[in-house]
Amino acid sequence: MEYNQSSFLCETIVPKNELIVSRTDLKGTITYANETFASISGYEVDELIGKTHNCVRHPDMPKAVFKELWSSLETKGRWSGFVKNIRKDFGFYWVYAEVSGVYKDDQLVEYKSIRTPISFNDKMYYQEKYDEMKNKEGELVRKISYEPYTS
Repeated sequence: MEYNQSSFLCETIVPKNELIVSRTDLKGTITYANETFASISGYEVDELIGKTHNCVRHPDMPKAVFKELWSSLETKGRWSGFVKNIRKDFGFYWVYAEVSGVYKDDQLVEYKSIRTPISFNDKMYYQEKYDEMKNKEGELVRKISYEPYTS
């Protein structure tokens, strides 16, 4: 996937009154996506169905977060945490995600995920925390610098 670096700076704000909802099979392939998920991610619902959920995984996210997600789903049947996702146009959006198992006749058949908006302070905190985690694990960490315009 080729990234347009300037797009990485364009954030889509998740509306406070919206829930992003999806379901996946046990391997993470999307089986259901609501219109809000499609709209926020920049995809059409039909484009999301059949893709693995990591199609929206932002490169700023440490691998350890997703290792913890899968481990927690296996041992506790649920996981929650803060996630930075990438849009189809390479912009991004932040969410608080809650993932849990869906059972039929006491058998785990799929996972559901409900995502909600987070505060600006949480975004700043988790960006810094995830950068530190990636740095500690030897993963590439992007740094954005800002120089004010002066005339």
